[in-house]
Amino acid sequence: MIKAYFDGLCEPVNPGGVATYGYVIYRDDVKIASGYGVIGAGMFGDETSNNIAEYYALIKLLEKVIELGIREAVEIYGDSQLIINQVNGVYRVRSKKLKPLYEKTLELLSMLRNARISWIPREMNKEADKLSYKAYIEFMYRYGKEAVEYYKQYLVTKNQANMLKRLGIDANPYIPRRLFWRIYMQHKLQK
Repeated sequence: MIKAYFDGLCEPVNPGGVATYGYVIYRDDVKIASGYGVIGAGMFGDETSNNIAEYYALIKLLEKVIELGIREAVEIYGDSQLIINQVNGVYRVRSKKLKPLYEKTLELLSMLRNARISWIPREMNKEADKLSYKAYIEFMYRYGKEAVEYYKQYLVTKNQANMLKRLGIDANPYIPRRLFWRIYMQHKLQK
């Protein structure tokens, strides 16, 4: 049995942030493939969003499944209810930006013999989530000062980063400000 997981994100701001993807593929609980990367960055004029990132993550996953020549049944999991429900025909695709990605997804799915796509809670999609976040962090380190300057209003302040460091939390300067209190409070509750 093949189980595959995908996730996309748009950080540090959605829409208009750095859009990334991550996926992982297992055969009988053994990882056979994984991947991650950057789709686009709002700072370069790309119109990015979390939903676009989620579709790209699913597309990249499907392309990898096809590249690997997998013939058995594939169970695909993601934590985006919108994408899962659109692909399964529960929701219509109204966004002009998502329509071509939706169509590409259906085209790729038609190349597989037996694929099923299901929603899972974010807590069950941690590995794909970590890969998409890794792509974001690598992008931000690559563009360093330019990225920090462009996104500074959305990133943790130096004081916030120092607060996290004092708590023993690995705090890079690229953590989205909106996540600061969640990280801080989770750490406090664990003590």
